[in-house]
Amino acid sequence: MSKNIARSVVIAVLALALAGCGGTTAQEPGQSNLPGAEVKPVDYNAEAKLFLDVYLTELATMEKAFTTSWWNAQNSGKKEEFEAYAAADLALKKMHSDAARYQKVATLLDHKAEIEPQAARALEVAYLSFKGNQLPADVLEDIVKRSNEIEQVFNVYRVKLGGKELSNNDALEMLAKEKKSDKRQEIWEGLKQVGEEVAPKLVELARVRNKAAATLGYANYWDMQIRLQEHDPAQILAIFAELEQTTNAPFQAMKDELDGEIAKKLKVKAEGLMPWHYDNPFFQAAPPSAAVDLSDFYKDKPKKEIMKITERFYSDIGLPCDDIVARSDLYEREGKSQHAFCISIDRGDDIRTLLNIKPDVDWMETSLHEEGHAIYYKGIDKGLTYNLREAAHTFTTEAIAMLFGALAGNPSWMIAYAQADEKKVKKVEGAILEQRRREQLIFARWTLVMLNFEKALYENPEQDLDTLWWDMVERYQMLHRPANRDKADWASKPHFSVAPVYYHNYMLGELFAAQLRGALAKMAGHTGPTNELSFNGRKDFGAFLNEKVFKPGMSQPWPQFVEAAVGEPLTAKYFAQETSK
Repeated sequence: MSKNIARSVVIAVLALALAGCGGTTAQEPGQSNLPGAEVKPVDYNAEAKLFLDVYLTELATMEKAFTTSWWNAQNSGKKEEFEAYAAADLALKKMHSDAARYQKVATLLDHKAEIEPQAARALEVAYLSFKGNQLPADVLEDIVKRSNEIEQVFNVYRVKLGGKELSNNDALEMLAKEKKSDKRQEIWEGLKQVGEEVAPKLVELARVRNKAAATLGYANYWDMQIRLQEHDPAQILAIFAELEQTTNAPFQAMKDELDGEIAKKLKVKAEGLMPWHYDNPFFQAAPPSAAVDLSDFYKDKPKKEIMKITERFYSDIGLPCDDIVARSDLYEREGKSQHAFCISIDRGDDIRTLLNIKPDVDWMETSLHEEGHAIYYKGIDKGLTYNLREAAHTFTTEAIAMLFGALAGNPSWMIAYAQADEKKVKKVEGAILEQRRREQLIFARWTLVMLNFEKALYENPEQDLDTLWWDMVERYQMLHRPANRDKADWASKPHFSVAPVYYHNYMLGELFAAQLRGALAKMAGHTGPTNELSFNGRKDFGAFLNEKVFKPGMSQPWPQFVEAAVGEPLTAKYFAQETSK
């Protein structure tokens, strides 16, 4: 068949798929609508299949253009690559803005009971994609353009300090090593500089996003995004309110201990500690403890060894990732994104990760984390309908990534895979496990800031966001606000533009990861704290995850998926058990 003929067939089938959105009967060519003429009932299952065949074929082609251009842009930082990515992103959004297709999907879902379950689920997923894009083309183009401009600023921005330009990694290393408070403050402020440049752009983007959400009947962009992620806003807020309540006391007690250690190390008073004394510029991760610095177990390794360790571990549990690593970009380079991510190019075998590996515990964890995402993608049943070849929910793939990332601080794993000295590990095992608990508590409180600030941002972009940010940091993270600080520190966090209304999914991932550890501990007959559970060589763990978590893809809404995977609904009780003392 020639290309022209093939294209004509696709166009003809597409026309059929989009025809008769509101009808209840189908008519064969030559049939009459006159009274008494035979009328055949609509076969909604056949119509669904016809629609999905055409839609998903086009989606696969356009998604590959999008994912490939995203990969190229993140690897180069070049303007033309970002423009190609923006064009592909816009093309996808425009396709999903098609009102006729949207109505067709809605009509088919009105007859969901008559449609084969997997096709019905594929239509549900498609419906969410279409609903969020029922906007005029100029609005979609404006949103994509604004988002793209902000992303590019983050990608090429370098910290300006002492007449020099530094990468984020270099500035963070300087902050971790610096002992003098005034110098630490200078570095911390340098890491926040980008916020002043992007804040006005982010506020304007929030206005545009809100206006778009309102046209679709949502209260604001936050409300829209939460609902399009198949979440109930009230449920999400209730979970995080419970998280605040259950972590208030343990977090305060832990932070008091931590502050004493930092004060002693930096020779300052504990009550005078400021945000720049905590190493991480957002206090989203724990500083190295006074008793053990986990990076000591990794700092002398060549950076390539970090990925070799990762590959060896995943192979040992029956989830090899060497093919993924071969397609990935692993080390720092000029113009390349300074962050890390995993991407499935084609919802098939072409899965890649982008990293900037250095020999420290953070990048050991990140390497395990991103390959966790990758093996999840790899394990999804490729026989599923194309748009169901995705994680059950974004938080479930985060759960897997966090489950494995945490092993970088698991004593038995460090001995087996990082070749850490066993005597040294055993000597500081208690401190290592306490550090893990600190990480969990600190991250939980940080996600409370992100969730509540972003919700407030979209509820009222015109308010004093700089002050609001520090109000929330004081409440949830219990940090002191810098005196007379009137900078847009909040805007230096790239997630507001790169992954808006997403951070809550990281915390839901932590909850599910803790729940999975509970299930695996039960499988292994492990009776101690689940943070001490050994994964070493556990091919049964790999098989369980592959069958129960990866393979189902997005074939079920996440509440049913979670219950099918671990035998109970999503719960915070396992996280609470792990972080209590």
